[in-house]
Amino acid sequence: MFLFQIIADKKTPDSNLFRTSMIIITIGILVTSCTSNGDSEPWEKPLNPEDWPHYARDLGSTKYSPLEQIGHDNVDQLEIVWKWESADYDLLEEYPDLEINNNFQTTPIKIDDKIYTTTSMGQAVALNPSTGEVLWTYNPYLLGDRTPTGRTNRGLSYWKDGSDERILLGSGEYLIALDAQTGKLVQDFGTEGRVHLAQDIDDRVTRYRWASVPLVVRDVVIVGSQALAETRNWQKSPPGYVRGFDVRTGKLKWRFNPIPQAGEPGNDTWADSSWAYTGHGNVWTLMTGDAETGTVFLPLKTTTNDWYGGHRKGDNLYGESLVALNSETGEIRWHYQTVHHGLWDYDLPAAPNLVNVRIDGQEIKAVAQVTKQAFIFFFNRETGEPIWPIEERPVLPSDVPGEQAAGTQPFPTWPAPFDLQGITEEDLVDFTPELRNEAIEILSDFVYGPMYTPPTVRDDNLPGRMGTVMMPGWVGGANWGGAAIDPETGVIYIPSVTSPNVVALEPPDPEISDFNFVRGLPREVSMPQGLPILKPPYGRITAIDLNTGNHIWMQPNGPGPIDHPLLKDMDLPWLGQRGRPAPLLTKTLLFLGEGSEGALSILPIAGGPAFRAWDKKTGEVIWEVELEAGTSGAPMTYMINGKQHLLVAIGDHEVRGQYVVFALP
Repeated sequence: MFLFQIIADKKTPDSNLFRTSMIIITIGILVTSCTSNGDSEPWEKPLNPEDWPHYARDLGSTKYSPLEQIGHDNVDQLEIVWKWESADYDLLEEYPDLEINNNFQTTPIKIDDKIYTTTSMGQAVALNPSTGEVLWTYNPYLLGDRTPTGRTNRGLSYWKDGSDERILLGSGEYLIALDAQTGKLVQDFGTEGRVHLAQDIDDRVTRYRWASVPLVVRDVVIVGSQALAETRNWQKSPPGYVRGFDVRTGKLKWRFNPIPQAGEPGNDTWADSSWAYTGHGNVWTLMTGDAETGTVFLPLKTTTNDWYGGHRKGDNLYGESLVALNSETGEIRWHYQTVHHGLWDYDLPAAPNLVNVRIDGQEIKAVAQVTKQAFIFFFNRETGEPIWPIEERPVLPSDVPGEQAAGTQPFPTWPAPFDLQGITEEDLVDFTPELRNEAIEILSDFVYGPMYTPPTVRDDNLPGRMGTVMMPGWVGGANWGGAAIDPETGVIYIPSVTSPNVVALEPPDPEISDFNFVRGLPREVSMPQGLPILKPPYGRITAIDLNTGNHIWMQPNGPGPIDHPLLKDMDLPWLGQRGRPAPLLTKTLLFLGEGSEGALSILPIAGGPAFRAWDKKTGEVIWEVELEAGTSGAPMTYMINGKQHLLVAIGDHEVRGQYVVFALP
């Protein structure tokens, strides 16, 4: 029935068979529920509806809570009941030179009578869910650990076996296990509660950093990596290993190398033995697990470097691939490469979402991966076969010396993209003729065209050669905030940003890099009169019915620059806010902020202080509040003492990172 052999990454199938398969596949699609929480397997226990026990509430990354105390008829009565400022700022009394990032991206978990959270400086804290009172704190600085960078940290995980309750977090170069009740290090885990993640990996590894959340599947805690060397400027770079550790002992169970070595499947996608020195392909974002089958889903990034591949000819597995591993052994169950020979920094940016579908009366357990390109790649999560056909379509060749771009790229045929792909003059801002003419003139300085137009070498002596405009840019489309799925309606909600980037390649100084070309300046397209160069919306939310693949609604996610001097008298509708917010779904509402300006410093006009509740069926705004800063982390909700609470992290350049917690009077 399905046409694609995932491990082999086959290209376009026979067109008649392809159309027939599409008809067969799309008949009778019916989404029934998200990841099963049945009690047939000991691994997958029912979730307490009052809790938020995982980063996205469940291992399937739905970001959905069944709570309904807060609804359409009373959401406007929400009031702030407590705030908590990140414990990192307490460190400044003793370490005043610390640079603490206010971009507080952490989403806490809530289990029983405690909220557990982490901080950018690698601390862990337990809080009272009713008041925000600190119950215990783990401070790595007391152990002499100065490796946490203060950049970001998105969260932690929880594991329980009988009376043994543990909190797992990444803290600088360490994987930490804490007693959930006391906050003390679990002495029989690793070395006195810590596993040094920068050691015993690869001789190319000079440091270790990871901002995301350890994933616990069954009795294995899985960690990725973000930076494994001082710079990414050298061809010889460490691979982005993903590792699984025994959650009880901290012993390494397996290590997955996203760069297949000699004799391994996929090694033939690396020409001239480039697999031997090329690195990265890591998981820097959030992972997803399926405890029932013991599977972990890895959204992988581009291999070294992001915009020039002349030193790594070939498709370069497993770069920019979704890979399903056996969580117990690290063995590959299936994979699908979403970008061949990546040249656009189109990392898979977000946790895949697990959802069940029904085809011709047969239930299929599926996984949906949103991308920076504004696609949803939708697979049978047990086999890796596409739910809807994916076509290999020709794309433009590269004229960069030494480069050999892939001849085709995979395009999902359904659902339709959720944001703008590629750029033409028709896409340029047109509020006034003057703005449009200025936008046309700006764009004429660059190479531009359909999505996957390859990067170009900047040459200021040639017209139109200041670089290539990428649309979507490397911010997305979708980004790490990802999507949310309603298991009762089968609707996926995807925040996205409409923002082009520029890739202008240039030869580097040989003292700092041995690549033929690296990305130079500019990185952004100039703004005509301070406005985005494209037509709105500049940020949006798209609701897609996975019963049919049809788009239900799309709404701008905020007013955007409607108060700009050139626009304020035009009585315009919302234009959308460029930010990277994460969604939260409850039984009654969709919650979404505008994102923090601190998270998108590369984008002018980014983020905003509003936090809103939306009608899930129509996209109508039901409630909004203006916070001190933009939303920097993914919101969550929980129940304590009979009252539903709504928590969101905020922070920006001027406002310290903190939690703001709402409840009804």
